[in-house]
Amino acid sequence: MDIDPKIIWLFVFVGLYWSYCIFWGIKGAMSAKTASDYFIAGRSISLWVFVLAATATSFSGWTFMGHPGLLYRDGFQYAYASFYAITIPFTGVIFLKRQWMLGKRFGFVTPGEMLANYFKSDAVRILVVLVALVFSIPYLGVQLRASGFLFNVLTDNMLGVNVGMWMLSVVVIIYVASGGLRAVAYVDTLQAILLALGIVAIGVIAVYYVGGWSNLNNGIAALSQMDTIRTPDGYSHYIAIPGVIQFVSNGPSAIGGAWTGIMVLTYMFALMGIQSAPAFSMWAFANNNPKPFAPQQVWASSFVIGFILFVFTAMQGLGAHFLGADLKFLAAYPDLVNNVMGTGLGGIDLMDSTGKQGMLVPQLIHLISDSAPWLVGILSVCALAAMQSTGAAYMSTAGGMLTRDILKRYIMPQATHGQQKFFGRVGVVFIVLAALAVATTAKDALVLLGGLAVAYGFQMWPALIAVCWWPFLTRQGIVVGLIAGLIAVTMTESIGAQVFALIGIDPLWGRWPLTIHSAGWGIIFNLSLAIIISALTQNKEDLKHRLTFHTFLREHASLPDSKRGLIPIAWIITLIWFFFGIGPGAVIGNWIFGNPNDVSTWFFGMPSIWAWQILWWAIGVFMMWFLAYKMELSTVPNKEVIVLHEDIGDVHLDFNKP
Repeated sequence: MDIDPKIIWLFVFVGLYWSYCIFWGIKGAMSAKTASDYFIAGRSISLWVFVLAATATSFSGWTFMGHPGLLYRDGFQYAYASFYAITIPFTGVIFLKRQWMLGKRFGFVTPGEMLANYFKSDAVRILVVLVALVFSIPYLGVQLRASGFLFNVLTDNMLGVNVGMWMLSVVVIIYVASGGLRAVAYVDTLQAILLALGIVAIGVIAVYYVGGWSNLNNGIAALSQMDTIRTPDGYSHYIAIPGVIQFVSNGPSAIGGAWTGIMVLTYMFALMGIQSAPAFSMWAFANNNPKPFAPQQVWASSFVIGFILFVFTAMQGLGAHFLGADLKFLAAYPDLVNNVMGTGLGGIDLMDSTGKQGMLVPQLIHLISDSAPWLVGILSVCALAAMQSTGAAYMSTAGGMLTRDILKRYIMPQATHGQQKFFGRVGVVFIVLAALAVATTAKDALVLLGGLAVAYGFQMWPALIAVCWWPFLTRQGIVVGLIAGLIAVTMTESIGAQVFALIGIDPLWGRWPLTIHSAGWGIIFNLSLAIIISALTQNKEDLKHRLTFHTFLREHASLPDSKRGLIPIAWIITLIWFFFGIGPGAVIGNWIFGNPNDVSTWFFGMPSIWAWQILWWAIGVFMMWFLAYKMELSTVPNKEVIVLHEDIGDVHLDFNKP
């Protein structure tokens, strides 16, 4: 039997890629002499390794595989989601440097250790581990299942979805469990490069088959004219958001699409949960110094990934309409369609709830299977790397938290370095098996669970605000707020309606009521209760203890007097960007650069909303530069951090002592 050349090339490049992964697993295992070496790479990750690894961890396989499909379905109103290239590292700008300083000073290895020591509370420690698990397991399950799906499509069903998923999992377990966070970091450096190059290459392929930039914009104009889904202002949902907010009980049922200004803003909150999740605290601890933070946040993420998403991912998602994926458009404008995808896809209906739009990227890769089968192999590895990059980091860090915050704290306080590394590896295996179980048994709910994960991660913001910035917040306020936030997130996702049904009550609301994302509802309850209860539970001794952390941070991280006048400017720039770039003010972008219904008025030859997004992307890059460099939120402290403990795990913590 003749084997398709693209499949041969696929296995060749996948084999080379997996060999690279296993090499770093072995090398990392040989380097990991202590628990700190294994869990946080001995606090020695170098500048460019962190820049690339943190970028790979931030932008998962969803960016590569899922994002273009939703752009196809929802158009440029969903393209506001591409601003997560800025909002994800924005969280890092606010918290990473200060967490690094605390980790260096006090020897913290996990965020559970940091927050438990700060609040003198084991309840906080347990909640942090819980957040890590509810984030890592479903999020990893999404990535693993997507990789199996990719293998299934690109091998023409030679490998089943579950087979591909398990194959990937075995390799990931080998290198992550063996080498710890050091192996993850060095593999992620390659994965970041592959992710970026893959998205660019597939975007170029899409525009090439569409027939160039002008044909793409002509197609978008025609698509908007025939669109039957209209916003309340009468604009096509492809090139306009449907207002500031809609007072509906179920966000997805909003008129003209769910992506109102307030929905975009609160969805960005959810994506900010990626770098506030406990895993990223351990990335902070793993660095030799904060020098890599600013270039990762400003240049690698905001500038490079942002440019790629607003240009090349948009080409993929919108371009698919003009390559045969949209059968209605093909029937209405056959002269504007190069029908190279219609046969393979069989068309994608916008009302299709099966997630068929997830086939777009594999089909775009498939377009070059005859002319360049070797490139199919490379792009397949790019997609695989994108899906593996995030999962590996969460496996490693969650395994570390289980070992340090549960096993060492409660079961084996005297665990040796060797025992900690062993149980860390057991934790990695447990996390992967749990993720595989979720991915295998909860197929229909998997995307929902993945969405819940990032919204849960965002609920760590008040706790991080407390330890990094605001000593007012108390243990009681943070614990109650975090629990309330997790409940609010759960109840404002689809699972909330199921909870009502289980107790015999008609659902009072659906998913994302008032077009506010679940992350938004969660933080409303979380932060409000944290502030109110903190006001009622102030204690002088506890405050004195918390101030030891904040006194240290003020001494080492405060702005010099010459720059303190910039603080109001920083607040103004940030609030303006959040309001107009990704918030209620984004509705102006519908029409400011041309009437969406009149292509002759499109000022830049493209829809106003696309020009508006590119403009605010550029302003967002400036905002990140201003915060990270000018405001010194991500620069090396001027005063050297003196280490009190190399590893807090070797120090007995007595919460009754300050």
